Amino acid sequence: MQVYIEVSTTALTRISRTNGARAGLASYAALRDAIVSTELEPGRRISENEIADKLGVSRTPVREALARLSDDQLVQIVPQLGTFVSRISVAGVDDAQFLREALECSAVRLAAERVDRSGMADLHALIARQETARDASDASAFFALDDELHSTLCELSGRPIAWTVVARANGHLNRVRRLSLAEPSYIAEMIEEHKAVVDAVGTHDADAAENALRHHLRMVLSDLPNIRHDHPEYFEDD
Repeated sequence: MQVYIEVSTTALTRISRTNGARAGLASYAALRDAIVSTELEPGRRISENEIADKLGVSRTPVREALARLSDDQLVQIVPQLGTFVSRISVAGVDDAQFLREALECSAVRLAAERVDRSGMADLHALIARQETARDASDASAFFALDDELHSTLCELSGRPIAWTVVARANGHLNRVRRLSLAEPSYIAEMIEEHKAVVDAVGTHDADAAENALRHHLRMVLSDLPNIRHDHPEYFEDD
């Protein structure tokens, strides 16, 4: 089975102009984005040669990227058979959700205590950009801005490591989040929940900020049963 991956021209140019370790990191980022967005569907066999050609790099950085994605549990390397995009694991989704709640809810409490005017301006600017993405029906832009808001909250907490850990463990959950974007009301609902978190942070109410964020993180999974029903081939068997 042949693999087909669409990566933007900008990404291709950036990767083709990097060497060594940077090429490996750029290949990893491009492949992870393709898997999370389901451009590379769960269960799809991956050809190192074709991906190297698409990204404009040698096979070595692609192989390094696939090894790292295997550590992330986003690909499976099967001896004698090849490398495959992992199907979505519900247990992996639950684990990522548990980790997000534990780390981000602790971080948002600190953010509420520490935030200043500059930090609040950054948060409000992100909300405005999310609304622009919503109005443009740009799901990919919203997804990136969603992550940027959560990352910024962790930075404002003084514990940016929280987002670093969450982002690495988020692979299975992020695919569910991306699939949820197809729901017509999903982005609008997420923005309203983001506003509730930001408002609580702005009033320095740590309890309200934690409660709003915990509710938001749990609501992200509300469409999981429907997504699994619509795309059973994307999920591991129970």
